[in-house]
Amino acid sequence: MSVDLNNMSKEELKKLIREAEKALKTIETRRLTQAKKAAESAAKEYGFSLDELLGSAPAKGKKGSKGVAQYQNPESPDQTWTGKGRKPNWVIEALASGKTMEDLKI
Repeated sequence: MSVDLNNMSKEELKKLIREAEKALKTIETRRLTQAKKAAESAAKEYGFSLDELLGSAPAKGKKGSKGVAQYQNPESPDQTWTGKGRKPNWVIEALASGKTMEDLKI
């Protein structure tokens, strides 16, 4: 595809740039999707999910915690807390109901 850029107006050049950027994004998205499918297929061959291999599958109720969970909600075991940072509401409620931090320890 040969385009004579010297004979295009400023508006035509800007439009061409926008269209080219859009096409590049489409290509990148398609390639990313293909790469993910290939990686998932390879992981599946060995009996794993891609999330398991990458260690990026956060447990239900977690939002990407970086530490090891030290405490667990007895009412909802999928809710955990590392003991660092702000106390989750379930910890505050458990303490208010008479439980101790030791009761919540995993």
